Amino acid sequence: MDTLLQSVSPRGVATLTFNRPDRANSYTAEMLDALADGFERFGKDAAVRVIVLRGSGKHFSAGHALGEDGHSKRSIGDVCMLIDATPKPTIAVAQGACIGGALALASCCDVMIAGRDAFFSIPEVRLGFAPAPLIGFFSRAIGYRALRRYLLSGERFSAEEAHPLGLAHRLCDTAAIDSVTDELIEELLLAAPNAVAGAKHLLRKQAPVELSPELLRDMQTIFDAMARMDEANEGRAAFKEKRKPRWYPPR
Repeated sequence: MDTLLQSVSPRGVATLTFNRPDRANSYTAEMLDALADGFERFGKDAAVRVIVLRGSGKHFSAGHALGEDGHSKRSIGDVCMLIDATPKPTIAVAQGACIGGALALASCCDVMIAGRDAFFSIPEVRLGFAPAPLIGFFSRAIGYRALRRYLLSGERFSAEEAHPLGLAHRLCDTAAIDSVTDELIEELLLAAPNAVAGAKHLLRKQAPVELSPELLRDMQTIFDAMARMDEANEGRAAFKEKRKPRWYPPR
């Protein structure tokens, strides 16, 4: 089974779909590479007008597949930068879980449509490390003040909470998510392709948080060091064993 489905409609709508529904669409290194290659290819294809990122089944994606580590060609930060810089309009369609790195990927899309059953979290601190390369992407998506809460607690927040933060642009019943996505695609297809590419390029120059490749490399170095520390080892062990980590004080 292909773990990342890719298709292009006759009208130029490219769709990339996480396809591990039995694992809540958690992504592997192989899937991350395929996602990067897909966005890069569709971004350069003149026949593609809109790119949609979504997940099959009940969830968008539960984030990185812990315990299935591999060696991807590009880091999660690199892939986020690639999505952010894609010259085509991009849509993230979120239902169910949208967590960690998957939330960062969705945050780099131009528009997010969320079903009312969607929930979000940035849980890395509960695993013993900080998501260093992704913090800038989260900050641009939900703002500095909201990020101070959700980054430090790692708690889940609902689609109803995400909507006023600006993370989810459109909230809808999950059963209507396909029709709402189709409506948005129709609006985007009315925009001239070169004008859209130019507008996105100019908008990135005015982004509230500047993210350069050099900064991401520095943040990735910090992340790699933190991921090898004792807290991270304990956090991963607690997750796998489905228990509270040792730093949690018992009641």
